Amino acid sequence: MKQEQNKIKYFLYARKSSESEDRQVQSIDDQVNRLKKFASDFNLDIKKTYTEAKSAKKPNNRPLFDEVIQRIENGEADGILCWQINRLSRNPIDSGKLSWLLQKGVLKSIQTIDRQYLPDDNVLLFNVESGMANQFIIDLRKNTKRGVEGKLQRGWLPSRAPLGYLNDKSEKVITQDAERFSIVRKMWDLMLTGSYTPPKILEIANNEWGLKTVKYKREGGKELSLSGIYRMFTNLFYAGILEWDGKQYEGKHEPMITLEEFDRAQMILGREGKQRPKKHEFAFTGAIRCKECGCLYTAETKRKLIKKTGTIKEFTYYHCTRKTRRVICTQRKVIPIEVLELQIEKEIEKYTILPEFLQWALDGLSKKNDTEIEDRTKIYEMRHRAVAQAQNELDELTKMRYRQLIDDETFIGEKNTLQNKITQLKGNLRETEARAERWLELTEKTFSFAAYARKAFLMAKGKEGLELKKEILLALGKAPIIQGGKLFIEPNEWFQPINNGYPALEQEYKRLELEKTLTAQAKMDAFASIRARWGA
Repeated sequence: MKQEQNKIKYFLYARKSSESEDRQVQSIDDQVNRLKKFASDFNLDIKKTYTEAKSAKKPNNRPLFDEVIQRIENGEADGILCWQINRLSRNPIDSGKLSWLLQKGVLKSIQTIDRQYLPDDNVLLFNVESGMANQFIIDLRKNTKRGVEGKLQRGWLPSRAPLGYLNDKSEKVITQDAERFSIVRKMWDLMLTGSYTPPKILEIANNEWGLKTVKYKREGGKELSLSGIYRMFTNLFYAGILEWDGKQYEGKHEPMITLEEFDRAQMILGREGKQRPKKHEFAFTGAIRCKECGCLYTAETKRKLIKKTGTIKEFTYYHCTRKTRRVICTQRKVIPIEVLELQIEKEIEKYTILPEFLQWALDGLSKKNDTEIEDRTKIYEMRHRAVAQAQNELDELTKMRYRQLIDDETFIGEKNTLQNKITQLKGNLRETEARAERWLELTEKTFSFAAYARKAFLMAKGKEGLELKKEILLALGKAPIIQGGKLFIEPNEWFQPINNGYPALEQEYKRLELEKTLTAQAKMDAFASIRARWGA
């Protein structure tokens, strides 16, 4: 070590980040202790010690390092003592600045634990060693990206599993969390009813079900947060799709929900928007939109003194929030709760059937199930062929790239399009399989709803009654809207058979019930004819 070193004033700089390239590096405390002993052994003048837990991959990312350079340029010191040269820089910008300061003599010494860099040294040596640190980062980035892409292609998420799932470190896969999977599924079920807001579901999960997040070394083991539940309800992972860097991949983990259920949850989230505290609870807020501007309808309760009786009466009415500035909404008319509920009741009446027709419908379902299975089989085969065709197109595209018939830009664009198409088609394939299991249950629930929903709506009382009324409204159709004070509902597709064929059959049934001239056998034959047409 050169004698003039005693004249140099040093800043001691120790750095370690939590990233993979620094995992084998001495801790900051160890670096500082060893470097201070080194300074004592060689009589180095340390003006100040800097410690920083930041990555050096990018420039302008380390405030304390920038302060060290600025103070050296100001003449407050002219040397840096560090563990290794890669503690100072892992990017070409900072490496170039250090090299330039050495060449100009502003920086008279960079002292590491095993060597010293001086202004009159061969600049090539410093550049090679700092370049090796930069290249290490470049290679690490490429290898990491390649590993991530490979894991995604195999159908596994290259990060921590969402709530309800666990990372199996030994098998390198993602499995169901036996403790939380069923609870998270129940949270999705509440969300899909349309009757519960995310904050309400969060309250139930944390306080009533005792949900806690997975405990890790430095975090977790706590109640789920509000931001956490919104992330959960917008994460395609639960529907079996992996999203990474703008692309989608088919996951190999067991989906918790179907794509159809995920889409419905997004519609509900978009419809309700940000929740706000309110003094009163209303049945239909967050469920109805304005046809003109697309904003939600809200409700208010006003109190009025009735002079004749001296009593105070409450009036509840709904109106458009008119929150958007993109459209000038002219829907100023308010709708009293009594009027709105009467309109909803009339919508329910369109799909209400007599109890006798319910039993006939359930009897006929088992016969129709065989035909339904055959139809689903054809749909499944057609979708399976579509997946195979898209995969073949992707294979052909890859061959064209190998033969240099297309450039990289065209290949990557077409490849991403085809991969997203394949992922969507495979999702449709799984959806067909799920429909096969749910068809009979859904149809039975539809007819049961048609038989009893109107009575349940009229009899609903109290807080539970408010939630039941909203659930019935949302079960009727996909997008309840109001225009000119009138309610419009696009009915769910499974109500179409009732809407199209039932009214005429009901009228004929009621006429036969009142008919006095027909014999008992004639009536039985007539009812059998109605039953056959109803089950057709």
